[in-house]
Amino acid sequence: MSGVAALPVRFGLFLSQAGRSWDENLARFREAEALGFDHAWLVDHLTPTDGDPGRPMHEAWTLLAAIAARTEQIRLGVLVTSNTFRHPSLLAKQAVTVDHVSGGRLILGLGAGWHVDEHRRYGLDLPLPAERVDRLEEAIEILTALMREQRTTYQGSHYRLEDAPLEPKPLQRTGIPLLIAAHRPRMIRLAARYADQWDTFPEIAGTATDGVTTTIGERVAAFDAACRDAGRDPATVRRSIWTEAPEHVTSEDGFESFVRSHRALGFTDFSIVPSDDAPPGALERIARERIPALRTEFDGPAR
Repeated sequence: MSGVAALPVRFGLFLSQAGRSWDENLARFREAEALGFDHAWLVDHLTPTDGDPGRPMHEAWTLLAAIAARTEQIRLGVLVTSNTFRHPSLLAKQAVTVDHVSGGRLILGLGAGWHVDEHRRYGLDLPLPAERVDRLEEAIEILTALMREQRTTYQGSHYRLEDAPLEPKPLQRTGIPLLIAAHRPRMIRLAARYADQWDTFPEIAGTATDGVTTTIGERVAAFDAACRDAGRDPATVRRSIWTEAPEHVTSEDGFESFVRSHRALGFTDFSIVPSDDAPPGALERIARERIPALRTEFDGPAR
């Protein structure tokens, strides 16, 4: 196992808002909280990325703020925010606002952006991959500076700030945890330098991992090496993975198999996409029976 065993395991639900009303989205987050999940996630897309692009799609950060105000304990975030949609200074304002509304429960998920169709439909620039990563790194530097410094002046190739304040500061005393989704070599190195949590998932056609040829194990090894190269202990960085595979999300045994196989690779956070095809009560049994047993096995009895 990678050296992250000291970090406690966490479990979540990936609750895309695609095709769902406000009431449905809120109900799903409240259910996740009631079932004891540690975190729950929206997606950052302007249209659904599969099926009919005309289905309802609430904007992620506006929706997240509303959900934050109507939940109490569960950590929440966007998996992940597309850096192509917002200037980093605006995102910093949005993130700090949600952190305060939630009482300090936000995880700030970031990615370089990838979905060609929505950028085309809405007239948004989608640079070539190398520039997207350049822009993301600058955005991370800006977000970090704004949240820590009294005033920020920044001169980059893509973004410029002059004597910019950010008030209020994050409610979380150690700062808002930064999750970076990274699946390819350069992004993995970027996550190793900056992330509090690294997120990846298997190759799935029509998603951000479309065309990724490395295995999860190979990516873990690359991430650990990149952390060491950056002077960071890999054991201090959370790492998360999610699945929508029917064999993992429709049965308790399948879920446990997913967790065990990826815990062996050093992952700390495990999320699933709930399935409408799961047998009645499957999600509740996973939450009420399997997850507590897994917590005790991996972390020891609750103190």
